[in-house]
Amino acid sequence: MKAFWFFTLFILLIPFVVHNPYYLNVLAFVGLYFLVTMGLSVFIGYAGQISLGHGAFYAFGAYGSALLSIYTGWDPWLATFLALVFTTLGAWFLGFFILRLRGHYLVMATLAVNLIVYFLLVEMEEITGGVSGLPGITPYCIFSYCFDSDRRNFYLIWAVALFFFWGLLRLLSGRIGRELKAIKASEQAVRALGIPVLRYKVATFTFSAFLAALAGALYAHYLTFISPKSFDIFYSVEVVTMVLVGGAGSLWGALLGSFFLTPLPQVLSFFEEYKDIFYGAILMLILIFCPEGMVSLKLRRFLRR
Repeated sequence: MKAFWFFTLFILLIPFVVHNPYYLNVLAFVGLYFLVTMGLSVFIGYAGQISLGHGAFYAFGAYGSALLSIYTGWDPWLATFLALVFTTLGAWFLGFFILRLRGHYLVMATLAVNLIVYFLLVEMEEITGGVSGLPGITPYCIFSYCFDSDRRNFYLIWAVALFFFWGLLRLLSGRIGRELKAIKASEQAVRALGIPVLRYKVATFTFSAFLAALAGALYAHYLTFISPKSFDIFYSVEVVTMVLVGGAGSLWGALLGSFFLTPLPQVLSFFEEYKDIFYGAILMLILIFCPEGMVSLKLRRFLRR
């Protein structure tokens, strides 16, 4: 856990060194992506499943919290809590059905969920604002202290991300982590030992959906504006790519993938027309020459020493 505390100290010191609001905005988005990839890392790397539908849960958290706070006038914290409750229950109910599928059938089922949600967000224009988006979302406040700046939202987002990071590091280092890895290795053998495979799958799916919805709510109340474009299928592909590039089955890999890929489009924007080529080439090289992800490079050097 020493590495975790060093990283926490690093995050706390960043705003004292980085004063540019744009860079703090990018680093805050790294934290949002990290929240989503943490849950996906457990679902993909530990439970051995894959989902291309987490953009839908990201949207549920964002639109659920935003719509409740706008149309009912409820406090954003209460709106977020209710949005997370409904999203978690929905993911739990959905998981009992689609997680009976395997392989590309599961991928297509989760993809269909994301497409349906995106279509509804676009077509329900009277409620969601349609393609024009939903403005006027109120930021989080604690009495008179409001999270209405990049610096304040940076600390809020990373406080939430580090809390779950710490909890998952402790949880997955024990029996639950070993049983999840056993499910990934051989479901038949695990069933023979009496371990409830479907229950574990549903639990990891529900938890990953919860983290995605939480990140969506933080995103909505940070930017105070959302539109369906941010929750399409390409977002789901993006977060899965971060997990694979960083290293599936490692929370540190999810962190590396988020830190590497989130600011990459901004860095490659200097190349204008060629940025997509550079972006694709970097991803392809990592997946070909380092299929275990970026986190394995550190482990290999450590083992050699």
